[in-house]
Amino acid sequence: MAFWQTTDVEPKRGYRFILSIPGFPQYIIKSVSKPSFTIGKSQHQYLNHTFYYPGRTTWNPINFTIVDTVGDEDNGTAKLMALLDASGYNLPAVNSFQTISKKSAVNALQSVQIQTINAEGDVIESWRLKNAWIESAQFGQLSYDSEDLLNVEIGLSYDNAGLSTVNPPRNYPTGFSG
Repeated sequence: MAFWQTTDVEPKRGYRFILSIPGFPQYIIKSVSKPSFTIGKSQHQYLNHTFYYPGRTTWNPINFTIVDTVGDEDNGTAKLMALLDASGYNLPAVNSFQTISKKSAVNALQSVQIQTINAEGDVIESWRLKNAWIESAQFGQLSYDSEDLLNVEIGLSYDNAGLSTVNPPRNYPTGFSG
């Protein structure tokens, strides 16, 4: 039976997602890229032949966009600056030697989970980022000739990502937590 001729098979939709990051209300999150990876390669040359072998797996950074809001609890810029501070960043000062560490950066962000949902709101796919931390932030573009909402672009790095799906079943390895 052809894919589009049955109601039992439905494609995943790009607008059906939930990005869970502690401290960020869901309604200010506008978009997120899903995890991706790159496998490096090594080559071996023998006479006039080249042979390739798979190398290390590297998980690529993800990006998400929030709508910056005004308010004590939902101000995206203020939340990001608080996360930067919690990561160990301090403005330069005499006798201030504290720097950002992976432990403090990961602890500041806590857990990051990207869930794809179906039309009923049920989670059908869940990505959990392991040891995620904020890599970059761009606080938007101001312009007198624009009526657009002000967006903040945030980049996250992470060690790896675990996938859990409804069908076919694929769950996190034992002990995996993000």
